Amino acid sequence: MTPSIYSPASERYNCNIQYRRCGKSGILLPEISLGLWHNFGDVNTFSNSQAMAHYAFDHGITHFDLANNYGPSYGSAEETFGLLMKKSFMPYRDELFISTKAGHDMWPGPYGEWNSRKNLMASLNQSLKRMNLDYVDIFYSHRYDPNTPLEETMQTLVDIVRQGKALYVGISKYPKEAADKAYRYLEERDVHCLLYQGRYNLFNREPEQEGILQQAYQNGTGFIAFSPLAQGLLTDRYLNGIPEGSRMSHNGSLKKESLTEQMQQRIRLLNEIACRRGQTLAEMALAWLLKDESVTSVIIGSSSVEQLSNNLKALNNTRFTTEELEEINHICLR
Repeated sequence: MTPSIYSPASERYNCNIQYRRCGKSGILLPEISLGLWHNFGDVNTFSNSQAMAHYAFDHGITHFDLANNYGPSYGSAEETFGLLMKKSFMPYRDELFISTKAGHDMWPGPYGEWNSRKNLMASLNQSLKRMNLDYVDIFYSHRYDPNTPLEETMQTLVDIVRQGKALYVGISKYPKEAADKAYRYLEERDVHCLLYQGRYNLFNREPEQEGILQQAYQNGTGFIAFSPLAQGLLTDRYLNGIPEGSRMSHNGSLKKESLTEQMQQRIRLLNEIACRRGQTLAEMALAWLLKDESVTSVIIGSSSVEQLSNNLKALNNTRFTTEELEEINHICLR
């Protein structure tokens, strides 16, 4: 049986999701973006990936966030997205904002990671082929490279824009001093840094504590948060220990030793606040990131349409009282 041609929901821009201006630019990003780090690789079924991507776009999510080594295995998330472009999204390419990145481990040898011109150029060319794209909307330097001259990395980003392979560029996880130099180098060459992507959640406050949020704002750069649920810690999944089949049970990127007795107590106390607000813990954690304009968008992962639908409920209430914020900070920062 031939599957029907995808036709997105006609009301996709009349959903609950709002769009925020990305720094000093013409770009508007959805408050919630879909990340393809996990659950879109070759270990997952295409039908489930397709269902999630369709649901996201049908509900106003226009931004899909990828990287060269997303999967697993490396490159397979981009290959999945390439199939989605071919089967579903090609007629709607101009409605989508698609990102990819390079800088982490991707292929063997000295040119398969970090921020040399050779690696960044080669990686983006490979990514475009995998995704069936002529260009990406934004290309990131995925991490700061302390050994490659910053000028080499930034000039590569400038050249990528001038070659038309990316409309915008961004940086991810750069320390504040290096970010400042990157912003200035790009601006002096008329290539504005559109986005800073950083790990930010209730438990990880580094972007605010180190001044990265304020720095981005002053530079006219948007800030987009990843790992908003601390890889699942900020959900009800670990309220009573480590459930079988969870990410922590596999002891991969989320280690079992991270769920200390103190951490579990914090999760339970935060869950109590969320319940008083009429939200799940995950909904409240996402809403907290969107409580003000310092965050342009929040990247969420998803393993099912149901999970994606539940996370979008966070947008129903992103307001916090002063008392709630004080109580949350007391729990998270003590």
